[in-house]
Amino acid sequence: MALQNFTPDQAIPKIKQYCAYQERCHAEVKDKLYSFGLHRKEVDEIIAHLIGENYLNEERFAIHYAGGKFRIKHWGKNKIKQALKQKQVSDYCIKKALKEIHDADYIKTFKKLVEQKMKTLTSEKNIFIKKKKLQNFLLMKGYENDLVRVEVGKIGKRV
Repeated sequence: MALQNFTPDQAIPKIKQYCAYQERCHAEVKDKLYSFGLHRKEVDEIIAHLIGENYLNEERFAIHYAGGKFRIKHWGKNKIKQALKQKQVSDYCIKKALKEIHDADYIKTFKKLVEQKMKTLTSEKNIFIKKKKLQNFLLMKGYENDLVRVEVGKIGKRV
């Protein structure tokens, strides 16, 4: 992306629009401001201004992000946590966001994923391969080891 040169006064309306379009984390907004050719001091001042006017709120971003990834992509808490860490979201906000995912919904979604995956594994005759495929799928989705282990352990009893 070509570097654009904006003054802080030119950058503020653009970055407000960028933040208003969808929830953003601090790192995304900083990167965008640096792409405008602004210096660190100016970026820090604009970030403070955005936080003050509630355009930027890391906790709100984390809650929206976690909820969306869980509802739409059916990600587990481990994967959501890793993604938020990559976005440089604070541990406090990550914990708060994960608490917003209700346990009943989490288990219901997990069970639904297990059911769907088991339907795709009906032709697999080797029970060990079937277990391994289910385990890998659930771990890749970001579900916890204990939860996965219990569910995979039920396979031999289903057949």
